[in-house]
Amino acid sequence: QVSLEESGGGVVQAGDSLRLSCAASGRTISAYGMGWFRQAPGKEREIVAAATWSGSTTYYTDSVKGRFTISRDSAKNTLYLQMNNLQVEDTAVYYCARHEYPFSDAASLGFGHWGQGTQVTVSS
Repeated sequence: QVSLEESGGGVVQAGDSLRLSCAASGRTISAYGMGWFRQAPGKEREIVAAATWSGSTTYYTDSVKGRFTISRDSAKNTLYLQMNNLQVEDTAVYYCARHEYPFSDAASLGFGHWGQGTQVTVSS
């Protein structure tokens, strides 16, 4: 069983950067695809970025392409989301997620485990 804990959220101004971290415990993440989701007030949760277990395939929602980067440090069992040039519309609770099954080649599908989320607020 895996436990995921996000950190790194906060209040920033438009144009600033943040790096979110997701520390996994209980199971190594190296064999699993991982991703970041977000949910803004009054909106449904949406996928932001994802990567397959090998890192060979990544996915980014259109609104963050060129600004956000997903990465992992397997030695630290930690997932990251580097967010640059943040915009007001990026304000949301950000969740880390892990694929249900290992070695999947579908980066943006098959998530079965979630963290509790970290709040990101971007002011203009």
